[in-house]
Amino acid sequence: MSTIVTEIYDALREAGASEEKARKAAEVVANFDSKNSDVQHEFALLKGEFNTVKWMLATNITLTLLVLGKLFLH
Repeated sequence: MSTIVTEIYDALREAGASEEKARKAAEVVANFDSKNSDVQHEFALLKGEFNTVKWMLATNITLTLLVLGKLFLH
């Protein structure tokens, strides 16, 4: 168990929880932390993809405006 999970386990034991319940609660916290880390990683990937799409859109709009400007000004 990690330090934080061990601290939770110890705190629950001191509060009077049974060993089984304290261990189960500490495991739930550890699983939540793991899932939270996975979600944060996926969010970072999506944020990077969104930035790429923004750049692609800006480039497309710029090139479209240049083509339209050249078409109408000449």
